[in-house]
Amino acid sequence: MSSITLAKNTNQALGIGQYAIDFIRAGYPSEAVLERTRLFHADAVLCGLSALALGTNAPRLLREEALGYPLKKAGATVFGSRQRVQPEKAVVANSSAVREWDSNGTNFGFRPELKHTAGEFGHNDFYPVAIAAAQAARAEGDVALRAMVLVDEIRGRLAEVFSLKTYKIDHVVHGAIASAATYGAVMGATAEQIESAIGMVVAHSIPWRAIRAGKQLSDSKGASAAISAEAAVLFMRRSMEGFMGPRDIFRNPESMFRQFKATKGDSPFDLVLSTSGDDFAVMGMHFKLGLYEHQSAGALQGMFDLMRANPAMLVEDNAISSITIVAYEPAFGIIGDPAKRDPHTRQSADHSMVYIVSTLLRKAMEAARADGGISTLGADNDAWWCNLMLSPYDFNKDAIFNPLTRSLMEKIVFEHGGKEYDDRYPDGIPTSVKITLQDGTKLESGLVMYPSGHARNTTADLRAILDAKFNLLGSIALDNPSSLTKRLMKIDLLNAKQIRNLFNVSILDHGAFE
Repeated sequence: MSSITLAKNTNQALGIGQYAIDFIRAGYPSEAVLERTRLFHADAVLCGLSALALGTNAPRLLREEALGYPLKKAGATVFGSRQRVQPEKAVVANSSAVREWDSNGTNFGFRPELKHTAGEFGHNDFYPVAIAAAQAARAEGDVALRAMVLVDEIRGRLAEVFSLKTYKIDHVVHGAIASAATYGAVMGATAEQIESAIGMVVAHSIPWRAIRAGKQLSDSKGASAAISAEAAVLFMRRSMEGFMGPRDIFRNPESMFRQFKATKGDSPFDLVLSTSGDDFAVMGMHFKLGLYEHQSAGALQGMFDLMRANPAMLVEDNAISSITIVAYEPAFGIIGDPAKRDPHTRQSADHSMVYIVSTLLRKAMEAARADGGISTLGADNDAWWCNLMLSPYDFNKDAIFNPLTRSLMEKIVFEHGGKEYDDRYPDGIPTSVKITLQDGTKLESGLVMYPSGHARNTTADLRAILDAKFNLLGSIALDNPSSLTKRLMKIDLLNAKQIRNLFNVSILDHGAFE
């Protein structure tokens, strides 16, 4: 394993540019890194295709917009089309679709061995940049896959050293910086041109977390990464045409980084980026095993553990008296926000701890009371995750206002666990669940740190659960999802023509999602 260090007293924007160029040419991530990246990419694509199949608003609008910008040479494609369009338009459309369900991967900005524990979260929303670049450059699949590793490495390592959320800045900034570097490196930009584009990202496109605040969230929440990636690609293209952005942006005294963290002239951090081996940021990223805000994963695992051990409470009417969930900040502040106790939109429901947990419990109760009873859910943790996986349909209007779900929501108390819990994040997702039954029996999950899907979980059969997720979402979007999944899982073996046609699939149309 090897890495490079971009020291805080150097021009890190230029350094990222040179690192990106060198990595695309001769980076050597291990097969374990490549396989994990293939899985995250397949996950992202199937999330995106299913969002389009169900006619969700932002992905549909942005896809139609992109198709209005055709480009015969050096273009990229949107999901479900072979028509080439302006690359930044393909990126905004595809990244929006990927992110719409809030169900793709997550990083937590945690690298304790280097004391890089800023804890900024982010998501695997930026693979469309790698594919668009490969399509525009007529590159083959091995370049596309390496570009995906690269975009995750840059944004993942930035998340370890600078917490954007601390300053109410949206986490997609790190992804935008990585997008500019990745697109430029694949397209043959110089390090100076990449530096210029990164400078424009930081100087011109800093989104605030205002898009994630409020009682009922909007399209902007899901499209934030897409809009920032679009800007990054456009900035990169302009730089390659000769437009000059601000230089040395991480040390610029008026930039976001130094305004929020005062220094005597240096950048606020050293940045360590891997070049070969196993130690890449993607290896510490976490899979969502269905549709839910990542901060709720510990509570979901706690519920699974308690339901499996005490299935009678699912069958008996009104058996549960109360449920107490204890978690850490920022989970308590984000998905425990009192405004989220009464969600009316999908975007708010998937950021509501009480809704997510109540929906899982409602589904388990319905399954337990149907023909076949508890036995239909399977014998182990993996089977329960597969059979009760939260899908898009668990966040439509009927589900959001389901009377049983709403009654269960009223029984949930969400508490902040204080320092004991806060100190354990972002190493894990520290959460505990306590259920009190009507007869006074108290059931406790104990502290959940590494739920199924977490990078440090060693008990779940991750691939089996992911296969169930791929089939669940893929079947919404395609008649034969396994064919595409197999192609995505061997993406590095595809030639340039196959990469250009990667998303040329017939997406099913289920009408507008309601």
